[in-house]
Amino acid sequence: MPLHDVDTSDPTMAQAAAIGRGAGGGREEESEAHKRAYVRATFSEIAPRYDLLNHLLSFNIDRVWRARAIRALQWRREASGAYLDLCAGTLDVSAMLAGQPGFDGVVIGADFAEPMLRAGIGKASASKVSPLAADALELPLTADSVAGAIVAFGIRNVSNLGEALREVLRVLQPGARFVILEFTTPRSRIVRALYHLYFHHLLPFVGRIVSGHRTAYQYLPESVAHFPSEESLAAQMVSAGFADVRWETLTLGIAAIHVGVKPERAHAGSPGER
Repeated sequence: MPLHDVDTSDPTMAQAAAIGRGAGGGREEESEAHKRAYVRATFSEIAPRYDLLNHLLSFNIDRVWRARAIRALQWRREASGAYLDLCAGTLDVSAMLAGQPGFDGVVIGADFAEPMLRAGIGKASASKVSPLAADALELPLTADSVAGAIVAFGIRNVSNLGEALREVLRVLQPGARFVILEFTTPRSRIVRALYHLYFHHLLPFVGRIVSGHRTAYQYLPESVAHFPSEESLAAQMVSAGFADVRWETLTLGIAAIHVGVKPERAHAGSPGER
């Protein structure tokens, strides 16, 4: 699929970016706290069966999507750098990136559900993958410290999307890329009907049987349904400060890859410098 660039002059994009900034308020903070607690508890409970269900329920196509997202990271530009795998779960993406031929850096796999990280230990050498129990909204990393960041099927689980995007921007080095791989809702009515039948009925049933968790795989389709569209997510990335934001859809619109770049710092004497 072709890459889509963001038209920042489009009023629809401006409105989506404004929504992404949010207005705050006690009720919103309470909702965020509830989501954070639910996500942490749920993913901690399903950790032992998480990998099996991921590959089973996606018919293994999730491996192809992850490989494509890693290519979009363009890690070869700094093969010995430190990279962030956000909402890393069982470290699938961390291990895949660390195992790329020519990769000589380290991957920091950050997730606030520690049992998920423990379930992924051993997938890659400890010298190349470093698990980190941390919240996406408060990363214990210094500013400008990572050469790139990636998140696969985790960004929709953060309690505050705008804060998470700004936190990733903070830790990225200038010029570094942030890649988001996430589920979307297909635009085609026929594909969407089939997708909803599978995603809202068959997937929760199989997930409940295999994982033993009553609500985890009901939460998945609900979280996708409430996640921003490709255009809205791109606009929120721009609002957070990312440049050169673009996206592409995958597999009939079932998933999408978004890419944004942390702007380079202004050079001395350049227009706009203070």
